[in-house]
Amino acid sequence: MSRRTDLLDAGFAAVLAAASVAVAGPTHTVQTTADRVDGPGYALIVVACLSLALRRRFPTAVLAVTAVAVAAFLGLGYPYGPVLVSVAVAVYTVVLRYPVRRAVISCGSAMVVLLSHLAFNGSLLPGLVPGSAWVIVPFALGTAVKFNRQATIRERAAEARRAADDERLRVAQEVHDVVGHGLAAITMQADIALHLLPTKPSHAEVALAAISATSREALDELRTTLAVLRAERVPTAGLARLDALTERIAASGTPVSSTITGTRRPLPPAVDLVAYRVVQEALTNVLRHAGPATATVAVDYRADAVRIEVTDTGVGGPVAEGHGISGMRERVESVGGTFSARGVPGGFQVAAELPA
Repeated sequence: MSRRTDLLDAGFAAVLAAASVAVAGPTHTVQTTADRVDGPGYALIVVACLSLALRRRFPTAVLAVTAVAVAAFLGLGYPYGPVLVSVAVAVYTVVLRYPVRRAVISCGSAMVVLLSHLAFNGSLLPGLVPGSAWVIVPFALGTAVKFNRQATIRERAAEARRAADDERLRVAQEVHDVVGHGLAAITMQADIALHLLPTKPSHAEVALAAISATSREALDELRTTLAVLRAERVPTAGLARLDALTERIAASGTPVSSTITGTRRPLPPAVDLVAYRVVQEALTNVLRHAGPATATVAVDYRADAVRIEVTDTGVGGPVAEGHGISGMRERVESVGGTFSARGVPGGFQVAAELPA
């Protein structure tokens, strides 16, 4: 998780806590028995709201904390207010982070906990619909956002396939042009050489030299062009080759360890390639610029993303865009991901979060 995202979450949590504390009081007493919020009520508000600062790191735990805190707040008779937003935000985060089944179980449990306060207040039936809405609405919104993101990823993959097809057509045309032009020139020079050989051998030698040069040039162009087609036939680089990559780097003198969290799964080809290239370039930078160091590669498979972190124990410092950083950033952003490269205590870290 990036520092900027952490700061945004912490800021939102603080603002929500301040707003909830500021408006706490006898504003909506239809389903409450207290006229004002006292110390325990303010404590529950603060716990529910400030826990959102960790909502991206521990979504399920934060949902549980907010549901219990808000249920206790309302069960003690305190008035409805902005504190309920904390539950909605936690539900939304869980839906985005986890598969549908796990999200349904987590959010359903949270709704049961949240609605339990109605039993204490004796207003179960009147409060059932508005109470449930604080879970159902953000759940539906999060589901819609998730499906939209997944559709965007599929569309990008389709665009990548179309671009690859267009590239293969272009290469086929280039092969035709290179071979056709080269063979035509060679045929013409060969005819000239055959014509001049009996009477003007020196001129024929010039034609033969031209044949040699033309054939070499055409062959070089053909090799360059066919390299693109050949690349389509070999397996595309991806995180499945991560172990081989770390072993090569380790054999070069830099110890590398890797950890994988979450459920490992196939990624969209474009995302898989970018993830591999980021790790490859980051480890190459460790070899070139970190001096005597060790490196750690962390891969975290999430519900709708994969996060890559490459951390070394070399000399940390300012971001050097010239060390392949800009190229990695462009690759990551091309698939809709986020990228960061920064000095950390004891070294340097490259991180990328890619939609998957």
